[in-house]
Amino acid sequence: MRIPLSWLRECAEVPAGATAEEVMTELVKVGFEEEDVHRPTDTLQGPIVVGQVLSLVKEPQTNGKTINWCQVRVVPEGQEQTLTGKGIDPSGVQGIICGAHNFVEGDKVVVTLPGAVLPGNFHISARKTYGHLSAGMIASVRELGIGEDHDGILVLSRIGLDPEIGTDAMELLGLYDEAAEINVTPDRGYAFSIRGVAREYAHATGTSFTDPASRVNAPAELSGGYGVKINDDAPIYGKPGCDRFVARTVRGVDATRPTPPWMVSRLRLAGVRSISLPVDISNYVMFELGQPTHCYDLDKLSGDIVVRRALAGEKITTLDDKERALDAEDLLITDASGPIGIAGVMGGAATEVGDSTSNILVEAAHFDEVSIARSRRRHKLPSEASKRFERGVDWHIADIAAQRVVDLLVELAGGTADEAGTDVGTAPDSVTIELPAAFAAARIGIDFTEEQIVTSLEDLGAAVVKNDGGWSVTAPSWRHDLDTKEDLSEEIARLVGYDQIPATLPVAPPGRGLTRVQQQRRRLIQALADAGLTEVLSYPFVSKAANDTFGMPEEGAARSAVKLANPISEEQGFLRTSILPGLIEVAKRNHSRGFRDLALFESGLVFLPAEGMGTDSIPPLGVKPADEVLDRLYDGVPAQPFHLAVVLTGHDSPAAAAHEPRVWDWADALDIARLAGDVLGVEVVVSQGSHQAFHPGRAAKLSLRTGEVVGYAGELHPKLLAASDMPARSVALEINADALFEAAPDVIVARHISTFPVATQDVALVVPAEVPADDVLAALREGAGELLEDVALFDVYAGKGIEEGKKSLAFGLRFRADDRTLTADEASAAREGAVALAAERFGAVQR
Repeated sequence: MRIPLSWLRECAEVPAGATAEEVMTELVKVGFEEEDVHRPTDTLQGPIVVGQVLSLVKEPQTNGKTINWCQVRVVPEGQEQTLTGKGIDPSGVQGIICGAHNFVEGDKVVVTLPGAVLPGNFHISARKTYGHLSAGMIASVRELGIGEDHDGILVLSRIGLDPEIGTDAMELLGLYDEAAEINVTPDRGYAFSIRGVAREYAHATGTSFTDPASRVNAPAELSGGYGVKINDDAPIYGKPGCDRFVARTVRGVDATRPTPPWMVSRLRLAGVRSISLPVDISNYVMFELGQPTHCYDLDKLSGDIVVRRALAGEKITTLDDKERALDAEDLLITDASGPIGIAGVMGGAATEVGDSTSNILVEAAHFDEVSIARSRRRHKLPSEASKRFERGVDWHIADIAAQRVVDLLVELAGGTADEAGTDVGTAPDSVTIELPAAFAAARIGIDFTEEQIVTSLEDLGAAVVKNDGGWSVTAPSWRHDLDTKEDLSEEIARLVGYDQIPATLPVAPPGRGLTRVQQQRRRLIQALADAGLTEVLSYPFVSKAANDTFGMPEEGAARSAVKLANPISEEQGFLRTSILPGLIEVAKRNHSRGFRDLALFESGLVFLPAEGMGTDSIPPLGVKPADEVLDRLYDGVPAQPFHLAVVLTGHDSPAAAAHEPRVWDWADALDIARLAGDVLGVEVVVSQGSHQAFHPGRAAKLSLRTGEVVGYAGELHPKLLAASDMPARSVALEINADALFEAAPDVIVARHISTFPVATQDVALVVPAEVPADDVLAALREGAGELLEDVALFDVYAGKGIEEGKKSLAFGLRFRADDRTLTADEASAAREGAVALAAERFGAVQR
């Protein structure tokens, strides 16, 4: 929001010498962020004065152009020139070359004298050109930086001015004014007006505020005006799209009259260009009071105005000359001919006010925020009106804004206002909030006095009534954001001063802290980072093909997934059911940029919808849904387990002298899976597995001791790697971390460390080739008994010396007792028990 200071001074006590920076400093105190300063004098410097063309001689040139050699008086006749400087004639008459032809002798114009600076750092000086010494320039609005018109010279009589010669043109055109620009948050739509900002400035400085609405004398009642009907048969969330429509008529206007320079200057500083007098008046009132209005050419209307929703197939050509197909949700302003405006967004071209307009119907309506916001987004049609309507406009200001437009049309456009008018609609119920006496102090941490609380709320415009437990507060009609006692507490803190809030750390209540699952998550992620892996974050949006490939082990089994209604990209139109697609994309991107050796991991949620997801309808806004409605909403949310995924490509370390790095392989993925289990105190069982995203013979299934499958690990499928332009033999794993958390014990008990020496024995067993090594290892562990501390596979051999169809598995066994040193016989006996069970189950034979 840009705030011209001259305009702000009409409603608030802004010191005469205050700058835009100083005004913003005050507004920061009440919660507005500084944005920018708009000051014409930063790029425009005098002397720039009013001059009168005494003579104009047209001189054709050899290049085909015709220039005007002008004598321009810049000091009243009979007076001395008080300005000095190189090129300024003491006689008060300047010789100036001008190439424009839209002015004649006797016209009063704007003259930039030598020494002036125009936008673009263009310095004016006396210079010889076309055979004359030209000492100055007769300026256009574009050259002055106050408009885009560059067709000719700014002739002051055409904008309704007849100033004295020598008048400071910068003051005449409002160019000494400046504007402060602030950021207005969505909940404070009232501040998109001089009325709202002036009230806040008064809050910040403790000075008085004059409501511009109080200066308008609007009739207490309106009747007998233009016919208006509100017929919303499809309200959004049950809230009518329009609940007030005020219409006033002004006849006999001259729409071609120029907009006064003071109004043009203020609108320009506010960020709006001048279009025509009726449109400028409508915009001026919107910026002043915060209520958008619209002017219709009354003679182009046919029949009563009806506010309704769009019908199937309806179209409208808006003021920007674009034809727009309408949606059934669009709220329209219509007459007997059809749509004449998208309510609260933009009017239609069919009833646009033009130069021939003589009778005007003024509209000031109140529209529902949701209806306007949806239409604005749907048609990609932002406007100053929609910006205000979708943030909330004061219902009670509509008749005052309409009267203000009428008054200005009568004053500036020479019109005559009809006494009759239209005002239809029903006022909303006022919001009354119960504020307990001690609530604000407890919430903010300041012991507010009763005077501070009551004064702050009354300054807002609220009605405050004392009751037994505190106050009953009726929020002002322009503060739609005040609904709860928490809102009131924040307003009290804002007006008393944020700087009064002490900077103290709250005392942590006993018995709180990280939950069990939060601790497990941190421990798991930290363990992987400590192991040398790099954590990354990818988008949870993937394609359907990615979900089908990574979300289901079996090829051809479609994965049910959540489809996005408004995806960032149609190629990524689903929520992920696996983390690996996004993680592989990160690895691919890094690989394409020269990073070949990667060890990446990501943790996050996946989305697994079941039958009956979602709800039939969305609860209305502004009201807390009932418990049963919330239960249905939560039941409709898909399951979102926490997963962990890893991708390894290239080598495990950089190459160096006397060091040959090792290529990552499937065993590393299994080690990381076991590490995840170890830090949580859960045994991860590894067995041969198959998954369509992994290599057919180099994939492992990860399970719990209960048999529940929690993930897969191994080498990624060669076709998938080739399609992604990834290095061959890249490995990965994905595991359901939530399943590990659930299976983990509350307390991980460290294993007892024996002080007695270990006894190590090896055994090589020949078994059928199809027997998994992990099954043989499990049999050895079971058969060896309690003396076995650890068993590990260290060699697999098939070939010469081994019968065809069989393989040799070599295991290292570690035996240890807690209370003694084992003898060789005890260790051998335990080993023989292990071998015996392997032989019984798999026909294992020692080599």
